[in-house]
Amino acid sequence: MFKIQYTTDEDFIGRSRRPAAKTDDIIPIVRDVLVAVRDGGDKAVRELTLKFDKSCPNDLLVSPEELDAAEREVPDDLKKAIAIARENIEKFHRSQLPQKREYVETSKGVVCWQQAKAIDKVGIYIPGGTAPLFSTVLMLGIPAKIAGCKEIVLCSPPRNGGAINPIVLYCAKILGIHKVFKIGGSQAIAAMAYGTESVPKVYKIFGPGNRFVTVAKQLVNSADTAIDMPAGPSELAVIADQNTNPAFAAADLLSQCEHGTDSQVGLFVTSNEKADEIIAEAKRQLAVLPRREIAAQSFANSFAVIVNDTCQAVHLTNIWAPEHLIISTDDCNEIADQVQNAGSVFIGKYACESAGDYASGTNHTLPTNGAAYAYSGLNMDSFMKKITFQTISEDGIRNIGPAVETMAAAEQLDAHRNAVTVRLQQLK
Repeated sequence: MFKIQYTTDEDFIGRSRRPAAKTDDIIPIVRDVLVAVRDGGDKAVRELTLKFDKSCPNDLLVSPEELDAAEREVPDDLKKAIAIARENIEKFHRSQLPQKREYVETSKGVVCWQQAKAIDKVGIYIPGGTAPLFSTVLMLGIPAKIAGCKEIVLCSPPRNGGAINPIVLYCAKILGIHKVFKIGGSQAIAAMAYGTESVPKVYKIFGPGNRFVTVAKQLVNSADTAIDMPAGPSELAVIADQNTNPAFAAADLLSQCEHGTDSQVGLFVTSNEKADEIIAEAKRQLAVLPRREIAAQSFANSFAVIVNDTCQAVHLTNIWAPEHLIISTDDCNEIADQVQNAGSVFIGKYACESAGDYASGTNHTLPTNGAAYAYSGLNMDSFMKKITFQTISEDGIRNIGPAVETMAAAEQLDAHRNAVTVRLQQLK
């Protein structure tokens, strides 16, 4: 981790740039995969799975027997932990459901309202590489179920031997997700985007993945399949002051560093001495981490900014717009109100980011790479669309009709104007 002494916003922006995601070399590869699956269906999926994963299951769809077998492999203590997480995630996401429908009479005789409807068909991608993210099944599957999505398709890459991680399957089973496919990588995104003989086509695709998955999502999004949000490497910022517990701050920084070598963390701290203390503690903790080689590379590409005060720290995090933001300062509650750009915020010394990743109830699918300037983290709205309705009575068309006629004529859209005129004439 390198240190930056804050001088100007411009200097900070220049020195805190995220590692550039190199995708130019893989775009042609991913595009070929998409075309192959679109045109070749299941046969292409099997060939690509064998090519990239070195094995291909006989049946792409996970059977009920496989789901039952997976449940028997999951230890009871993990089942209890998952049950706690599930309850909290359900509780938080149910609180986001639209409240009572509001009818608005915009003019006498003109009544408008908005109604939320679930997206009928959604696809969920669950990575299965160095860290199979079974928690993401909960984060995506639970709100999809609460929203009322009629069809949920889950894809996850097979391990050696052709089976999906049993904990992933267990989470799918307890949520009632039955269309689970042993497909990974960009071919999984293609299968959900275009549909195959086995895999239903979906309207929106959710979930994290490597750069091949990310590029595949971006490419299908440019055609006709929606995606959750732009995705990139994991990232986290910690705001610290003179009383921040260095062991807590160091552990939080490393919790994101272990995701991948392209992850990045930022420490925004009010003194050079505290920065040195936290960095030294992080190096001590790093030495005993099982994933230390991955975390070490990420930590080396990360930064610590020495700021004048915590308000300045928040100002800089708003510029950086991190995926996760931990505020571990004496004035954490006061400065939290100043946060403008962040995916998810953790306030106070006990609010570790890991809690949000698993069991506090908030969603861990969040905007990265500065997307928090404009994007929200995953929530109930992500699985719903809102349709507007209106009714117009005779009085209503009399009240607003002349204005519509005048505006349509000004835009030289005479057919628009006439749709009102014929109604008004009938009412004379």
